[in-house]
Amino acid sequence: MTARHTSPLEALLVDDAFDGDVYPSEPMARHTMYRIGGPARFYVQVASVGALKRLVTVCEESRVPWVAIGRGSNLLVADEGYPGVVITLGRDFRICRYDEDAHSFCVGAGVPLSSVVQEAFRRSLAGFEFAVGTPGTVGGALRMNAGSRDEWIGSRVVSVTTLSPGKGLVRRDGDQIAWGYRSSSFASDEVIVECELSVEPADPFFIRGKMEASLARRKKTQPLTDPTCGSVFRNPPGESAGSLVERAGLKGMRIGGAQVSELHANFIVNTGDATARDVKDLIELVQAKVSETYGIELQPEVRFLGFA
Repeated sequence: MTARHTSPLEALLVDDAFDGDVYPSEPMARHTMYRIGGPARFYVQVASVGALKRLVTVCEESRVPWVAIGRGSNLLVADEGYPGVVITLGRDFRICRYDEDAHSFCVGAGVPLSSVVQEAFRRSLAGFEFAVGTPGTVGGALRMNAGSRDEWIGSRVVSVTTLSPGKGLVRRDGDQIAWGYRSSSFASDEVIVECELSVEPADPFFIRGKMEASLARRKKTQPLTDPTCGSVFRNPPGESAGSLVERAGLKGMRIGGAQVSELHANFIVNTGDATARDVKDLIELVQAKVSETYGIELQPEVRFLGFA
């Protein structure tokens, strides 16, 4: 029996039948690549589609803010935290199956993209060499259409299944989704559940060569050993965000514990004690300086959570 004043959300989260793990007041610094972020009211790892649907429905009906995240690779959470429910995908969303007849992977949105890259390589299947070293989940990669200037994950999508409030589960073909540079047409309240990704057989030495070249380039040009959110800004048309920041004289610029990387100016690193406010202030300083110098408004690639 639940207490008389228990909210519908709290009643769900203490229900023994709820298929998920619940962490009240969970520090988000534990769940972002930046290692920054205050507490979420509830951090919930749902283990099944049923649990996800129940949780989203209750949040919507109770008007409690909620957000689904992956591994926090492009996320900056405010120092004050997030006053709602942070949802992450567990057990049933971490399955990766290969269909030999269709030459495609059926992948849960909670699977690390790196796992798909490695499984494709193990089977001598090409198509994901560009994603080697990418730290996020498949769901996060789809939402931001992760990739390079020449290759991106959206081009590999056969279909995507999502869950939305009021709509339930919806499956769409890949060509029914608008894939843009570092963007997609998924709605903000649409949770990616799983997808089908195409691959093709190839010479394993060819695949290994592309992967090694891609990884070597990343190691040489990006601060992979420092806590970051990846690229901070989208590249403007015909320009490089990193080059604009560097030419504006901002490489190495610091605010508190946040610093524009000395290796690549489109990365802001946590030097050890950065706060979310340090990073946000540095992002805004860079935007203002580039706008003043070149008349170009840099658009953040990083997602902000919990900021007013």
